[in-house]
Amino acid sequence: MGYYNSNDKKTGKRGYFASSFTGLIAGALLVGVISPGVTDAEPETAVGATTTESVSGVQTTSTLVTSDVTEIVEQTNDAVVGVSNLQMAQQNPFSAPTATDNEAQEAGAGSGVIYKKDGDTAYIVTNNHVVEGAEDVMVTLSDGTELDAEVLGTDVWTDLAVLKVPSKSIEIVAEFGDSSVLKAGEPVIAIGNPLGLQFSGSVTTGVISGTERLIPIDVNQDGTEDWQSEVLQTDAAINPGNSGGALINAKGQLIGINSMKIAQAAVEGIGLAIPINTAIPIIADLETEGAVERPSMGVAILDLAEVPAQYRTGQLGLPAEVEGGIVVQSVVEGSGAATAGMEAYDVIVELDGKPVKSILELRQYLYNETEVGDTLEVKAYRGGELMSFELELTESM
Repeated sequence: MGYYNSNDKKTGKRGYFASSFTGLIAGALLVGVISPGVTDAEPETAVGATTTESVSGVQTTSTLVTSDVTEIVEQTNDAVVGVSNLQMAQQNPFSAPTATDNEAQEAGAGSGVIYKKDGDTAYIVTNNHVVEGAEDVMVTLSDGTELDAEVLGTDVWTDLAVLKVPSKSIEIVAEFGDSSVLKAGEPVIAIGNPLGLQFSGSVTTGVISGTERLIPIDVNQDGTEDWQSEVLQTDAAINPGNSGGALINAKGQLIGINSMKIAQAAVEGIGLAIPINTAIPIIADLETEGAVERPSMGVAILDLAEVPAQYRTGQLGLPAEVEGGIVVQSVVEGSGAATAGMEAYDVIVELDGKPVKSILELRQYLYNETEVGDTLEVKAYRGGELMSFELELTESM
């Protein structure tokens, strides 16, 4: 969330959006992933001391049983915390004032994972949608200790957020695993707080149902797909409140951040998590910079699909064979696009030799394949003529 699994910084950055998550997808609830089992073989079980007692003539046997799952949970459970989103309640202007009118109330609760402890500070990763809109954030440790948390940064595209709290009461932190080596059928364990803190530390098990699943995300909830998140799929049960919790492999390593589920009447057992390899560079930026650095062309854009047909051949002068592209609405003064000579009503159809037919495709390419400072080759139609531009990408504001 030394944060990169590779020394190649560019590769780490380009993994950013192979997952995201503020996402509301059609028919999906954003809730944390709960996940599966232990090893590829039968779970190992150890039987401890056995005692037998007689109660009212009936003998009962008490046996201490441990397994791979129980051992992993015991080692990692304290790294999973409750995260409460506190907001000021809307007041009824006609009701009598109360002592709590000026106090923030819990508007929602989710989960989080302690991933680092550095001196007097501990760092927690959770989902953006867990802390979105919060005026205050409270973290509850596994032993019930409550800590005021500071939100260091949030990222709407990957649905991640980083918090910091005093580290005095914290001993256990999660160990990052490698989500790139996960295979379908691999057992995993999920820990979180379904339905709120009254079920804190709940454990579920299951398997990885699939990797590299693409889920459409409507970030601004305008009914248009803004992004496609690459996520891990698990068959574990997921409930509201698990968002931001831990998805752990059979070695007790954190390999995913529980984020959402498919919630439809005909669907059962499709839970989704942000792969940890995708989350690590995002976490690093949020912790140190408070935001994620992403490249920008310096243009306001519109999908060609939203432009009526008569304007495509008229005002834009596009050849009839051009069916997809991105219309430049305006160019930011001093930006890479402005310096390169791009203008309003240019229609972008290609980036670095790769066709792009929508804003979604343009955004996926920019955020996954380029970095701030890169030179981008753009091909766009202007008045029916295909033109080429070379522009330097700057940091998005």
